[in-house]
Amino acid sequence: MASTILYKTAIMLILIGVGILCAKTGLISKSSNKDLSKFVLQVINPVVIFMSYQTDYRTELVRNLLLTFVIALGTIGLAIALSYVFVRRKEGRESEIERFSAVYSNCGFMGIPLVNAIYGDEGVFYLTAYITVFNLIVWTHGVILISGEKDFRQVIKVFFSPTIIAIFLGMVTFFLRFRLPGPAAEALGLIREVNTPMAMIVSGVTIAGTNVPKMLKNYRVYYVCLLKLLIVPFIISVPLALLTGVDETVRMTVLIASAAPPATMCTLLSLRYGKNSIYASEIFAAGTILSVVTLPLIVQTTEHLTKIL
Repeated sequence: MASTILYKTAIMLILIGVGILCAKTGLISKSSNKDLSKFVLQVINPVVIFMSYQTDYRTELVRNLLLTFVIALGTIGLAIALSYVFVRRKEGRESEIERFSAVYSNCGFMGIPLVNAIYGDEGVFYLTAYITVFNLIVWTHGVILISGEKDFRQVIKVFFSPTIIAIFLGMVTFFLRFRLPGPAAEALGLIREVNTPMAMIVSGVTIAGTNVPKMLKNYRVYYVCLLKLLIVPFIISVPLALLTGVDETVRMTVLIASAAPPATMCTLLSLRYGKNSIYASEIFAAGTILSVVTLPLIVQTTEHLTKIL
């Protein structure tokens, strides 16, 4: 499986390179990229999620979906605890951005195309549970962490986001065993197919706007990436490897979502609340590139742990 992930992440890296090229040649501007990012997050990702529920009802799927909710809650909670252990407050250090980046992953942009490529609709089906838990926690703990303010009104807004609406509608159609008619299913299927290239190209354009020389000189960027991509996922992989009674697709889907590179949301929230968005984007850029190597490594390590434990 590690070789499959390496192959898929290599493809994603090439697509990211296309995005960088588009940015450097002026084909996609920063403002255009923001619109494309919204299109991916608010249209394409919800379609991918909704279509993952267009599958035959099986008791096993329901059981595994509920298990994914519980495991996702546990792994994100563990990641939050670890972020406070490994990132200490210090004068002049952007500890909030570092903690956020060490916890929250690009489980939508990177997770959906990667899980879809490996496990298909079933993997995305389980990933929706992780994404739901992720959204609820990131819009509470994550926003409080970056803003320094307790604004629980954000939680209400989460339930009206396209992603959560897609999950809700998907669940309704799944449990009612309603399948879309042919033309509608094929049309949404075509939208689903562009998810990976669009998400990666948008990521590439974002990375192109990063000051690479400055990023390479900042050792804290490497430290945060080490936490997010290796240390935290490795610690999470141990209890996942012990859950031998849980379906492998569930365990590996949660692991891939947890080990995905730092979330772009850190940059967006930093811009919104006047934090160091440049530093956040540097961590995102470095983490996205390094994940091509670290994701297969984490998956392979977990596979070995499962056999040993």
